Amino acid sequence: MNSVINKINNDKVLQVIKPFLCGIDSYLVGGYLRDLFLGKESFDRDIILLNVDVENLTRKIATEIGASFVELDKDWGIYRLVLSDKKNYIDFARAIDNDLEKDIKRRDITINSIAFNLDSQSFYDPNDGIKDIKNGIIRKISEKNFTDDALRLLRVFRFQSTLGFKIDDETKQIVKKHAELIKNPAKERVNTELLKLFEGDNTAEALNAMNEVGMLEIIFPFVAELKQIPPNSHHHLDLFNHSLETVKQIELIIKNLSENALNILNFSPYGSIKKLAYLKIGAFMHDIGKPATWTIDEETGRHRFIFHDSKGAELAPSYLKQLNFSKKQITYIKTLIKNHIYPSNVNLANDKSVMKFLRKMDNDTVDIIVLAMADRLSARGRDITDEIVAQNINQLNVLMAKYFENLEALKPLPKLIDGHEIMNILGIKPSPLLGKIISALKIEQEEGNISNYNEAVAFIKSFEL
Repeated sequence: MNSVINKINNDKVLQVIKPFLCGIDSYLVGGYLRDLFLGKESFDRDIILLNVDVENLTRKIATEIGASFVELDKDWGIYRLVLSDKKNYIDFARAIDNDLEKDIKRRDITINSIAFNLDSQSFYDPNDGIKDIKNGIIRKISEKNFTDDALRLLRVFRFQSTLGFKIDDETKQIVKKHAELIKNPAKERVNTELLKLFEGDNTAEALNAMNEVGMLEIIFPFVAELKQIPPNSHHHLDLFNHSLETVKQIELIIKNLSENALNILNFSPYGSIKKLAYLKIGAFMHDIGKPATWTIDEETGRHRFIFHDSKGAELAPSYLKQLNFSKKQITYIKTLIKNHIYPSNVNLANDKSVMKFLRKMDNDTVDIIVLAMADRLSARGRDITDEIVAQNINQLNVLMAKYFENLEALKPLPKLIDGHEIMNILGIKPSPLLGKIISALKIEQEEGNISNYNEAVAFIKSFEL
């Protein structure tokens, strides 16, 4: 306890604003305190205030310390200070009904309901949040708090994923009872929680817990179809559990990735969420095309899913749009689904085959190889021997190494000829045919068959119009 108090008192950001809070009833609350108890660094500080004009005070502090003032919710009296480093920020909020106890008891779960009086240097913890942090428990404060804001039904799983805590049984039963209410919050709020859930280290466990209470199928309707595909000679698990296992294997694989590979997955291309989160979404969805392509060979009894990768890529956008994913995010996840088999089919003995793969997957090469590894490790049916698995994983590791060996060669290829020249040479006008020719030319260049202007012209002239 004392170590947490020392961290608070040594927080340079809090030291800057503390003089402005003298004589004001002010409390640190929420995730910042939770993270301090867990030994985690946090840049997001929440302070609730009593008996003061919160807006005027926040504006005054912003002016005095050179921070940016942001109005988050005027009706609820919530305002943000964004410090000059653009990394640290402080949210000031008026206590609900100017009542600390009421404010704390309106929060989502106990571990987020701790308050620290900045003046008296004492904790206010009526819900035993500190005890639950020490025991690794996610526990509700009240059922009403969950029904008042149904997003909290999902948040418990987000915290399970990010913190590795267990959800207590009573809280699980409340979530199960009200699971359908998760349809009510705005899609962008649900999206935010899902992304944080998939970014956590325990995503597979959280998804399984969501399934147990009936929430997973509400958010991801395709789950019901995945459950219809049974184990087969290549898969020891039914399709739903294979999908969960693929996510789990990614969480295991990344523990042993090289620093260079891990840096790629920890990059945040679409905001603040790491690429790894989207990779795990792609892993969870990688086989959604199988139910629509499922056949059983009458003679051999073998289960087949021909072109399930293409079908899955076709189906994914409709589900992702419903969950408020952006076009760029959807394109990335589609790419993963479409190409999850590709890495295992690359001929490592053929340099052109390798370079074609590396150029096609480009910045997503590491991601797609990790997905292929996880897929392989999650499919251990009776026809899949340990030797087959070891050989496949070794091939994928070699392919990963070739990616980093060839980074210099993978820089964008020079443009050998432009569209206007192609139209002049062939005597054609702008049309889908022109796009088809340019695409074909690019493939030939990527495969090393064409490397200069004259070869490009020869290829264009030979193209069947």
